[in-house]
Parts: sequence; C-alpha cells; structure tokens
Amino acid sequence: MCGISGIVGFKNIAMPLLNSIRHLEYRGYDSCGVAIMSNNSIVVRKNIGSVDEVNEREKLSEPDGKIGIAHTRWATHGGVTKENTHPHLSCEGDFALVHNGIISNYSEIKKELIHGGHRFNSETDTEVIVHLIEKYFVLSKDAEKAFIRALKRLEGTYAIAMITTHEKDKIFCAKRESPLVIGLGDEINYLGSDFNAFIDYTKNAVVLDDDEYAVVSRDHYFIKKIISGEVIRKRITEINWDSDMAKKGGYPHYMLKEIYEQPQCIVNAMQVDKALIKKLSDMIMKSRHVYLIGAGTTYYVSLMSEYHFSSIAGVFTPAINSDEFKNLAYIDKDTLIIAVSQSGETYDTLNALKFAKGKGAKTAAIVNVMGSSIARLVDHTIMQGSGPEICVISTKAALSQMAILLLVALEMAVNNKRISVRNKNEIEKQISHLPELIQKVLNEKSGFIHTIANKFSHINNWLYLGRGKYYPIALESSLKMKEVAYVHAEGMPAGFLKHGTIALIDEKLYSVIFMPPRSDEELYRLTAGSAEEIKARKGFTLGFHFGEKGEGEKLFSEEIILPKAHSIIAPFLELVVAQLFAYFTAVALKRNIDKPRSLAKSVTVA
Repeated sequence: MCGISGIVGFKNIAMPLLNSIRHLEYRGYDSCGVAIMSNNSIVVRKNIGSVDEVNEREKLSEPDGKIGIAHTRWATHGGVTKENTHPHLSCEGDFALVHNGIISNYSEIKKELIHGGHRFNSETDTEVIVHLIEKYFVLSKDAEKAFIRALKRLEGTYAIAMITTHEKDKIFCAKRESPLVIGLGDEINYLGSDFNAFIDYTKNAVVLDDDEYAVVSRDHYFIKKIISGEVIRKRITEINWDSDMAKKGGYPHYMLKEIYEQPQCIVNAMQVDKALIKKLSDMIMKSRHVYLIGAGTTYYVSLMSEYHFSSIAGVFTPAINSDEFKNLAYIDKDTLIIAVSQSGETYDTLNALKFAKGKGAKTAAIVNVMGSSIARLVDHTIMQGSGPEICVISTKAALSQMAILLLVALEMAVNNKRISVRNKNEIEKQISHLPELIQKVLNEKSGFIHTIANKFSHINNWLYLGRGKYYPIALESSLKMKEVAYVHAEGMPAGFLKHGTIALIDEKLYSVIFMPPRSDEELYRLTAGSAEEIKARKGFTLGFHFGEKGEGEKLFSEEIILPKAHSIIAPFLELVVAQLFAYFTAVALKRNIDKPRSLAKSVTVA
C-alpha cells in the first residue's frame, strides 16, 4: 500500500505537497519522494525513510513550482532503495510518474523497452509505465494520447499520477482497483489516494472509478473512460469528516485500517530488541513449568505459540485461558508465566499473574501499551510496538504477538540445539517476507473476499476447521466472525469433525477450511480428507489454500487462493484473509464495526 499526492495551482505548491504526503504516510512507510515542475524542468527528490527523515536529507519542499506529484511507498516490486523510490523519470527526464498497485505484465513490456533502447534505473514495475508513455509520445507528440495508449497496455492494478514538461500545467491520472480522488479548490486542484491528502485544503472531491482517467489543471479537470474516451460527469462529494474520522486515514473503519497496518506491524515485530527475545528464551529454558496465558484473542495467540514452542523448540508450554488458570496450573518457584495482552489491563490475566507471583513464580509479558498494569507487574516485558489499536476487535496486535512469540520459539530451538544459528537465520528470512505477502493479499485478494462475504452474509452458522497450528487460526478466525458480524461461528480441530459434529452437516451449515501448503504433506492430506467428508454430505466448503486456480474444485464450493508461502508463515496469511472475511460480512450486515455490541477493548472486570 502506498500514498499518491498531486497539486496544481497558481503559486508554489512544494510545502502543501509535502504536508499532503505526511497525511498519507500511514499508507507507506519505507520511502518517499516528490517531482515538481520548476523552471521548465522536472526536479525529483526522493530517498528511503519516513517523510520527515527524507525531507531533512533531501529538502523536499525546496523546489519552487506550481505543479507536482508525490508518493510515499511500501515496497512491493524491488527492495527499499533510493532507486526504487517513486517518482520515476523517463529516459529524457520529461515525464515523471508515481504508481500504486501491481503491473502483472511489466516483465514482457520491460524486455520490449530495453530492446528499444530504454535505460532502467530501478527494479520496480512502475518504471516500465513512464518509459512506455515516453515511447508512445515519441510516436504521437501528444501527451494525453501517449498516456492512454500506455494505460491500455497495462495488466494488473494501478493508481497513476504523471506530470510532463510537454504539458506543464496538467496532472494526468488514472485508476484501476486502487483508490484515487481529485480534490477541488479555488484556482488550485489536488490529487490523492484518499481524502487525507488534501483534507486541510478542501472538502470538495471527485472520486475516480475503475478504468477512468483524468486530466487536472488548476482551474479545470475532465474525466474519461480509458477504453472508449467517453466523457464522464461526476457528482462532487462533500467530505463531512470530524477529527476522529480523519484519524482513520480515509478508511471507513478503524478495523480495516488496522488490518491494513499489519505489514508494518510484522516489520516492527522483527525489529524487537534481540536481547529481549533472548532473555525470554533463557527464562523459559531455566524454568521447570512454563504456561502461556491470555483471554479471548490473546488466548488463541498463546495457543498458536504452544504449537510453535513444541514443534520448533521441543518445549511443551501449555496455553491456558487466564480465567481458568487457577483451576489448572501447578505453580512453584520454578514456574514461569508468560502473559499475552494487547491493553496490558485485562482483568483475568492480571489476576492470574498476581496469583502466580504470590506463589513465587517468575512472570513475563508481551503487551502493546507502555506503562500498563501488566507491563509494570511482570519481571520481564516485551513491548510489541504495534501502535494504537482503536477498534475494539484486535487484529494487528494479535498478529504481531504471534510473530514475536515465533521469534522466541526460534531462539529456544537454538538453545535446545534443535536447529543451528544458520537455520534460525534462514527461517527468520522467510518471516521477513511476510509483510510483502500480507500486502499482496490485501492488494490482490480483498475484492474476491469482499464478493464472497457479500454473497454468503445471510448464512447464520459456520464451522472453522484447521489442523495443527491451523487450529488456533481457526479459533481466532471464528472469534472475529462472532465479534464483529454477530454470526455464529465455531472453530475446532478438523479431525474432531467426525467425532460428533459431522452429524450437523447439511446445506444450512457452512464450513471454512484452512488448508496448509502442499509441502506439509500429511497435514494437507488430513485436512483435505475433512473437506471431502463435508462435501460428501452436501455441505458447503470455503477453502483458503495455496494451490493453483481450480485445484480445489473437488474439495471446495468456493475458494480463496493465497500467494505461495513458506509453511512457517502460511497460517499468518490465512488469518489475514479470515479477518477480511469477517469484516466484509459485518459491513454487509451493517454492524457497528469498531464498537460491536457488548464488547470493550480492555476487559477490566471479572
């Protein structure tokens, strides 16, 4: 996810342009840049880092110009480098372009352009677009015609903004499955990925639809269909946002915003001080009894970690619901309690910790709120750094906690000589790909998930089935559906199905199946067997899987196909899909998304 901004006016726009991408920074974190028309040429300034960091080094607001575009990036094609940062220039420097989305046929176009003599400076798919426009301009000498001809070649998703020295007072823009909005001012017009780009300057906007392009000048704009060239008349939207709404970053709900923040949350989790990870690992290895505790979502986080600790490190650490802890745990001075809490104030978890400390146990916690009661109570705290989670329903905090505890499991495995340091580093490298893969799911699968959620929002009963580490994912996913959509959903181990629950299978009970990658051969085979049992009884199956399109036709009534992923991170991707499925179902049912009935963010009562 990235943020696009553009401004064309009658005076210097450099500072408003800088402020605009500051407001869009939640959309992209790793790099940013501007392209401003100054003295009849395009000045590009860009680098890696946050907007303020780059501005300090590159002086983004220094060029003097009346038209410009800007971009803040979350890397997809190509690493986080200055060369890969947007905007991108054509060979002659007379076109500059920024882009969100993924161009699926960029490789073949790039080969064609290189053969024609074009020189590339980055690894991005975006740079292909600006060179393609340049190629067509040489043939037509018309910027708009060149822009349209290039758009017709592109396959995939995009929001694009372009400026050129051949039309010094116009911004060219277009969209397909990636948001783009025009803001209308007084002798100044704006462009943005969302309203935040210009909310400080105007509340009048026009929203582009898919396969439309626009040409925007300071006192005029027009919108046309890319394919037919038909002129489109648009209703002007008045933005009636209060300050609270603005904080949502253009998203309709905090829940969706926080789902989209999960790639950065995983990055933050990977950057947790290794000394803190090692200390918790050492505490576990030195303890005779170790328990993971949490309540609701954090109990399921704990259960996921039980699987990781056992399978990776060879250490059995039972996960216990905080409110049942006193009834189950054996505690002495050789016991360690690891608490998981988003707020750090959860009553049942606090109560369990106090009980354990009273019997001399050591304590540790993974929490998201500095200075919280749990953070202050325990002997060792890891702050997960997920940022504020405003929605009552936890999404990003839970995913981050799972990732941090996975890193602890890897450290334990090295201590236990189950894996080498080299193997640990290789696995951590796979985990480092998770943000990119989550972003790919958000970019490419949200529409499919939205469609399926709308189609089946009338279904009142769901089974969520998974085996192994997919069982806690099934539990957490079913909880999301209950919490936000108020739909009955039951998570269980897929193998448990035939021990009673299969009697419920009919055309009214729908099932979600969490499939592992085929590389987990036995787990895949057993999970597929459960799907077959349901289908044989005329039950409906929605499969989340990593195969090819059509591969699951015999197993699934509907399918969501995920990008190929290492088995260590595959469950995380399926959880993100399930979060979106619950969210879109709740939207279809017109639920109160961020404040579901009867729920509170931090449960501080018994």
